[in-house]
Amino acid sequence: MSKENENKNQEPKIQLKPMTPKELALLYGVTKKTFASWKKAFQKELGPLRGRIYTIKQVKIILENLGIPGIYTEK
Repeated sequence: MSKENENKNQEPKIQLKPMTPKELALLYGVTKKTFASWKKAFQKELGPLRGRIYTIKQVKIILENLGIPGIYTEK
């Protein structure tokens, strides 16, 4: 298998870093209000903001629940 084919089969990579709700909304291409309504489904698992940002662990939970922005996957 060529390296080109290997790269096509790999999951896209996103650098995990602490992010604000505004940054996450921009990442998903929606308003902060829409993003807030999306995260209600898993808010208990997510927990509260730490100051004004989500921790790396919380960002990972968001990506696991909402998926990687711009990538369609069937569940």
